[in-house]
Amino acid sequence: MSIRVVVVDDQVLVRGGFAMVLNHQDDIDVVAEAGTGVEAIDAARAHRPDVILMDIRMPIMDGLEATSRIVEEADWGVQVLILTTFDPDEYVYRALRAGASGFVLKDIPPAELVAAVRTVADGGALLAPSITRRLIGQFADRLAVDSAVSGRLERLTEREREVVAAIARGSSNAEICEELFIGAATVKSHVSSILTKLGLRERAQVVVFAYESGLVQAGDLDIGH
Repeated sequence: MSIRVVVVDDQVLVRGGFAMVLNHQDDIDVVAEAGTGVEAIDAARAHRPDVILMDIRMPIMDGLEATSRIVEEADWGVQVLILTTFDPDEYVYRALRAGASGFVLKDIPPAELVAAVRTVADGGALLAPSITRRLIGQFADRLAVDSAVSGRLERLTEREREVVAAIARGSSNAEICEELFIGAATVKSHVSSILTKLGLRERAQVVVFAYESGLVQAGDLDIGH
């Protein structure tokens, strides 16, 4: 089955360009385009897409509010991929908290855009690129540790905390296997357990939790380069 995608951006040429690139793929079908957050919500309800490419800054309703509402309302496995410019943007961090699966830059090469859509459609999160870690780190260090959030660390085993820290570094499952000397099935089991115990929806939210709980701090990790 094809990956059903909705492209959301207030600039017609931008969203048209993304749609054209994606529609050239045999396994991707752009089912709708939208120019505002309100239109994005309507398109999500009408088409129940697998992936939504979501711009942040739009008129009427921004992408942050639209992401939050779509994720909260959806009774299917929709993934939201944030579109942003190179400049670090606190809204992107907040969008990850709202349940987005990651973000891509608007000047992303076509092949990488296609790969990004396939990655999130398959349940992955775009957290490995150094810019993601730099962005999260830049804004996470402004946040005070939330005692209520940090208290939830007690729900995790020591090994699960190690997995959370690895995810916060942007490590893939394969990299976590190498770092912790455990098998792929074990990593998947730990990630699933972590999401359940912490009441999180997305792997991306695990990164946010790692910073907000104080388990890791921005200066602790090799963020960016």
